Amino acid sequence: MNPRRRNRLVLVLIVLLFAAPLVAAFLLRAGDWRPARTVANGVLVEPPRDLTAVAVTLADGSRLAWRDAQFRWTLLALPGARCETQCRARLDEALRLRITLGRNAERLRVTYLGPPLPADFLAARAPLLVGRDDTGALAAERAQGEDALALALVDPNGRLILRYPEGYAAQGVRKDIVRILY
Repeated sequence: MNPRRRNRLVLVLIVLLFAAPLVAAFLLRAGDWRPARTVANGVLVEPPRDLTAVAVTLADGSRLAWRDAQFRWTLLALPGARCETQCRARLDEALRLRITLGRNAERLRVTYLGPPLPADFLAARAPLLVGRDDTGALAAERAQGEDALALALVDPNGRLILRYPEGYAAQGVRKDIVRILY
């Protein structure tokens, strides 16, 4: 084999080496292939739901800004019809989850959208934002049980990306949030 032909063959092999993964990715995407198991512990919302038009009034009368200038994620706590013993325990768990993030705790805001809670309960949970869903747009995401709590994760641009129906595993929620924030 002459040197010119050998050089061309090497060049073709190099192009194939880099083009093969691109062709494979294109074929998998065109065939709408999805992995059998995903890493997320929550239920992935496909496509992500835009919440920027959903009006949420906070306890102080202001509106919740979905698009956050500080690039914070929002963990929505969405209770059932009542929020008593079990729901409050799960809410405490969500706030402890935030604390375990350490220096990244400020990058996650926990927002409770449900029936009113006692003032003494709220006073002990200072970083918790409390509000109400004015339009009922998040009704489908709420917990179905009377005294249950569901969670939803919203990105800094106001898109709902993950849901955690009642009965979620707190460690799974934490794993997902850690993967996102770090």
